[in-house]
Amino acid sequence: MDHVMAQWDEERATRLGEFYRDLHRNPELSFQEHRTADRVAAALKELGWDVQTGIGGTGVAAVLRNGDGPAVMLRADMDALPVREETGLPYASAVTAADPHGREVPVMHACGHDLHTTCLLGAAELLTASKESWSGTIVAVFQPAEETASGAAAMVRDGLFDLVPVPVVVLAQHVCPLRVGMVGHRSGPLMAASDSLDIVLHGRGGHGSSPESAVDPVLMAASIVVRLQGIVAREVAMRDQAVVTVGRLQAGTKDNIIPGTAELGINLRSYTPEIRERLKAAVERIIRAEAAASGAPREPELAWTHSAPVLVSDPSGTQRTMDALAAQIGRDKLTELPPVAASEDAGVIGDAVGAPTVYWFLGGADPRAFADDFAAGRVVMNHHPQYAPAADPALASGVAMMTTAALAWLAAA
Repeated sequence: MDHVMAQWDEERATRLGEFYRDLHRNPELSFQEHRTADRVAAALKELGWDVQTGIGGTGVAAVLRNGDGPAVMLRADMDALPVREETGLPYASAVTAADPHGREVPVMHACGHDLHTTCLLGAAELLTASKESWSGTIVAVFQPAEETASGAAAMVRDGLFDLVPVPVVVLAQHVCPLRVGMVGHRSGPLMAASDSLDIVLHGRGGHGSSPESAVDPVLMAASIVVRLQGIVAREVAMRDQAVVTVGRLQAGTKDNIIPGTAELGINLRSYTPEIRERLKAAVERIIRAEAAASGAPREPELAWTHSAPVLVSDPSGTQRTMDALAAQIGRDKLTELPPVAASEDAGVIGDAVGAPTVYWFLGGADPRAFADDFAAGRVVMNHHPQYAPAADPALASGVAMMTTAALAWLAAA
């Protein structure tokens, strides 16, 4: 491993740092990652990898064969979020784009996917430059649309495994507000299942001065929002964990007009199939009942959109990978995490072919400021307008983690 990491020099660090800042400055929403995919594909082709593009829309997969040995898949995500950046960085995004509803929204890499992409490219460079040290096949997957939990399934449906070998393991990492150099891990269920629901409530519009002649969908929506909070409080046992979030409520154009419709966007998080189905059934029951109680002239429209299963980090695979990381960075740099309420669709890829997934969290917080920020409650989480990893140390750390993990599964030369 020391021989491989010796390939990480100042020139490579500078070049990959520039690549990262370019991605951060030019973020793209889910399934719109055309520029990012083009840059990734060009970099991999220059390294001599066999590159496939346009998988599942904008996904990229590349293969490097290096003699006998197992096939190991390394996965990174590429998409950004509809968030207006407030980091103040010199390479901050000022990009806007049309979202799936046709609305012009700001775009930001508020979840670190630009770092994931760059770290995987860096690992690809190191592994290419040290082929005499290992044997086997590496498959690098750059996935679109993780933020909508739909990109992994899209790549699988589009024939990913007709284009690349079936791996013995899928390795993936995600930056988070741990100190740079730290790794967060957990064996078994690691991240929650996620289910999203779009709703259109139908009322009857009218003048704000005459509500008795209308059916107010805003009041209907408000009643639903309040009632939904009773699901976790009163229908889920203390020993179970669940979250119901209403992240979108849109209605009306003017204060004195009762609109004809209102829209809601709801997200559910759970850790077991039983609780997942209970949440979904309760949400539908409440929406339909409140619409009926309000005298809605039409049934509400319900559309389940994005979903991701519970992400399971394979216990034996996690042990093997963490042992390798501990040997490289010290076991004191590894911390076991509780179940994480956020969701991730990386497991969909391995599940499609029965390959285990190993997933870990990569520290991205400035080690000099982390302790003070944590004590003062100033730690900024992913998806926040001010979130950005400490890129220079985090990039080197992420490249080392992904490279080390890959070598733990490849055959020694």
